[in-house]
Amino acid sequence: MRTNELMLYKNMDYGNILEDMTFLMENHGSVRYDKEELRSRLFICVNELLELSVSHGFYGNLWHTYLTFLLVNDENAYSTSCEIVGEVDGSINEIALHDFGVFKELFDYDFSILEKDLQAGCIGVLLTYENTSGSGKVFNRRIRDRICTLAVSLKSAADAEDFKGKMTQFYREFGVGKLGLHKAFRVEHPKGQKMEIVPITNIAHVHLDDLVGYEIAKKKLIENTEAFVRGRKANNCLLFGDAGTGKSSSIKAILNQYYDQGLRMIEIYKHQFQDLNDVIAQIKNRNYKFIIYMDDLSFEEFEIEYKYLKAVIEGGLERRPENVLIYATSNRRHLIRETFKDKADRDEELHTNDTVQEKLSLVARFGVTIYFGSPDKKEFQEIVRVLARRGGVDMPEEELLLEANKWELSHGGLSGRTAQQFVDYLLGKE
Repeated sequence: MRTNELMLYKNMDYGNILEDMTFLMENHGSVRYDKEELRSRLFICVNELLELSVSHGFYGNLWHTYLTFLLVNDENAYSTSCEIVGEVDGSINEIALHDFGVFKELFDYDFSILEKDLQAGCIGVLLTYENTSGSGKVFNRRIRDRICTLAVSLKSAADAEDFKGKMTQFYREFGVGKLGLHKAFRVEHPKGQKMEIVPITNIAHVHLDDLVGYEIAKKKLIENTEAFVRGRKANNCLLFGDAGTGKSSSIKAILNQYYDQGLRMIEIYKHQFQDLNDVIAQIKNRNYKFIIYMDDLSFEEFEIEYKYLKAVIEGGLERRPENVLIYATSNRRHLIRETFKDKADRDEELHTNDTVQEKLSLVARFGVTIYFGSPDKKEFQEIVRVLARRGGVDMPEEELLLEANKWELSHGGLSGRTAQQFVDYLLGKE
């Protein structure tokens, strides 16, 4: 095996299994090594392959899915160049073709002689593995199936050129690494460790059509997002208004709608604003479009994080990258809490207008502001009708609306969230 000749796919995560397996492929019949030590190393590799496969939900030929897993996750000069845009020009194609030739040999390797020499029948089980543990702890079913399907496709590749074409097509359609395979991410920064962008594996499959009403608001959000994913000029976006009106759901729906066009989302909280520069530094040179999402954004009068956020959005010497936007939701139009005491304090100031502008300047950095107001009685009843119909609630309309009116009086008032909770209550009773 020529794995020592790999140039692009060199330092891969979980590459230790490949290294050990390559050693066994080359030395299983050699008299230079103790047979029992080689058997022991083989069983360690089998254990590691099983652990990886069970945690990710893999099935089929686990050797092939493991090799495919390495290929789809390794962010190197070739894979990151091909993500979203597809095949690239230049000498790097020759290097990539060489590496894919090595992987083709690994895919085609016949384990029968190794199995016989080391008297280990366990390998045959790995080549036709049935996983009954669901989608796995790490990946969701959608991502797991893409890897397993690609593994089957790569096995059928006629030669290294065909192998390269299949991998390049995958990078174009789905990207590479955690940023390519996943839709959404959170930021983690354990004390004493580096900041890390971590995938969120369980995303709500909400769509804009699921949000009843708010057609003008949705249209405004779609127009801004479409301009962004298509490489045109777009603005940071603030969704504000009453609680339970679908602001957060709209953001999630936008992600689901434009994920296959290269849109990704990173959720960040107020206490993590100090990590914003590091987050942007990690994503600014990738081919994806990133929305940095801030949910329920607001600041108390004594909180000063908003000043840091202003500088990061549009105020520092370095330009905000073209592939990054900030979307935020808030119940407050001006984000920063103000009281009558603030007014009294400003009356005593010499430069009152400066203080007002200081607090309004954060909102001014959001070029698009979209209002989500509470529905009136008629709109609320329409939301209930639609949600009940979608959920399959079997109840006369007159009774349905009467019960809905009773529910909203004691459960938060007129809002889409209240309507959904009411319908969920009815479905739970059934």
